[in-house]
Amino acid sequence: MAEALLRGALAAKRVSPDRVIVCDPIPARQTLFREQLGVRIASGIAAVAASSRMVVLCVKPQQCAGVLSELKPHFEVARHVLVSILAGVRTERIEAALPAGARVVRVMPNTPMLVGLGASGLCAGAGATEADLAAAERLFSCASVVVRVKEAAMDAVTGLSGSGPAYLFYLVEALVEAGVQEGLAREDALRLAVRTCRGAATMLEQTEVAPEELRRRVTSPNGTTQAACEVLDNNAVKKTLVAAVRRAAERSRELGCA
Repeated sequence: MAEALLRGALAAKRVSPDRVIVCDPIPARQTLFREQLGVRIASGIAAVAASSRMVVLCVKPQQCAGVLSELKPHFEVARHVLVSILAGVRTERIEAALPAGARVVRVMPNTPMLVGLGASGLCAGAGATEADLAAAERLFSCASVVVRVKEAAMDAVTGLSGSGPAYLFYLVEALVEAGVQEGLAREDALRLAVRTCRGAATMLEQTEVAPEELRRRVTSPNGTTQAACEVLDNNAVKKTLVAAVRRAAERSRELGCA
């Protein structure tokens, strides 16, 4: 996600490479950031804090405590705002690990930011200002639609759009397999499935018609689509998808307590 965010910001000219400093413990990633993206590589978290006003935390939730402990001695409340993309980790937990009054903004993006089509939820911690929120929103909007929500809804964002690309990839896998079983070449089935998903999503976005209505319009009585939808309904596919999103949101809450 750090790479996706940075590529989007650089492509949109939201930041220049010389104004970005990255700390990554993996040498191969350091090489990518330095050689492909042209940004500076920090020797450690202290160097990031010394050179930055906005610190973007892109680590696994399980790494949260250790990274924040290392950052705390170098974090200046008046100077720094911390933007966290950690799944499930609430702003109050981050604030408690930093000096009193720390300004924290929490964002949940998703991987399509790599192609400039991400979706992100954003919320403010107790000390974050409107200016802090606006700065984070400008950064993530370079490659993502950004929706401001209350923190109580951030786990829902994680379950819906944060994990959402995987659900669509799962669906495409199934569509391709069905096409192959019905006699299509795999590459043709994949091409048709991908374009179908892209076209349907674009229709939803551009027409602003409810998905239920668009589905109704394409479902002729006693036609092929109705026959297919009956199979989906009989197998409780919608109920299963709802359960999947809710389980992802629940897992986000669990990670936040780890």
